[in-house]
Amino acid sequence: MPGLIDVFLQPGEYFVGDAGFRIRTLLGSCVSITLWHPQRRIGAMSHFLLAQRGKRPPGPLDGRYGADSLALMLEELAQQGVAAAECQAKIFGGSAMFAPQTCRQASEIGRHNGEAARALLRTHGIAVAAESLFGAGHRQILFHIASGDVWERQAAALPARR
Repeated sequence: MPGLIDVFLQPGEYFVGDAGFRIRTLLGSCVSITLWHPQRRIGAMSHFLLAQRGKRPPGPLDGRYGADSLALMLEELAQQGVAAAECQAKIFGGSAMFAPQTCRQASEIGRHNGEAARALLRTHGIAVAAESLFGAGHRQILFHIASGDVWERQAAALPARR
C-alpha cells in the first residue's frame, strides 16, 4: 500500500506504531510477539533473543529478553491509552537452529523462548489469537498494523554438513 512505512526489527528491538506502519523481521530461535488493538489499529512487535536475563544483574529494560521486551511494548501502548487486556497477540518463531546432537542446550533455546512467550502473555491476561512456533529453519514475518494481519513464510532448515 502506498504511504506505508516499513520498519525492520533487528534482534533485541521492538516497535509500537499505528496503521501507517508495517513491521518486518527474520526469526530463527528468536521469538516475535505481536500485539494489536483492533478498534484503535495500534500495534506492537518484538524480536527477542532469550526468554529472560538469567544471571545478569538487573538494569534498565532490555528488548533482547522476552519479559523486558513485552514490558517495554506494554508501557508504550499504555502511553497511547491501550490496555494490555484489549490487545490480541500472535506469537512466531522459536525454531531449532542447531541439530540436537550438535548442542542440546542450543537446540532447546527456541522452544524455551516460545514457551516463555505463551506464559508471559497468559500472565498479562492477553489473549493469543494465533501462533506459529517451533519446527526448524527460519521465518520471515510481516505485521500489517492497519489490518492486524501477520504473514509468515517459513524456510526449511539447511541440511547438516558432513
